[in-house]
Amino acid sequence: MAHQNKFDSSNKCHFFEIVQYFCEMEQDQHGGVTPRCFPTPRLFKTCPRRPAVEITKIAKINLQTGEIGVPDESVDLPDGKPWQEVHTHKCD
Repeated sequence: MAHQNKFDSSNKCHFFEIVQYFCEMEQDQHGGVTPRCFPTPRLFKTCPRRPAVEITKIAKINLQTGEIGVPDESVDLPDGKPWQEVHTHKCD
């Protein structure tokens, strides 16, 4: 049986999660500064021949169980762009 991975050419979409951290600096009672960071999960949907789309804001997350409800195919997802079409801007 041939090995298949989640990047095969089937028509199925896949979901991915990355965790980024938002950090702020806190000053302690001795004048030292310590970073305090909070995890921020981000959810993405990727389908063959289409760019990945972030679905974090439209997914339903049960904070008690951690279960993630993702929108079905009938929900309009935000438009995505292939990486070669993403424009970056320099900050001064």
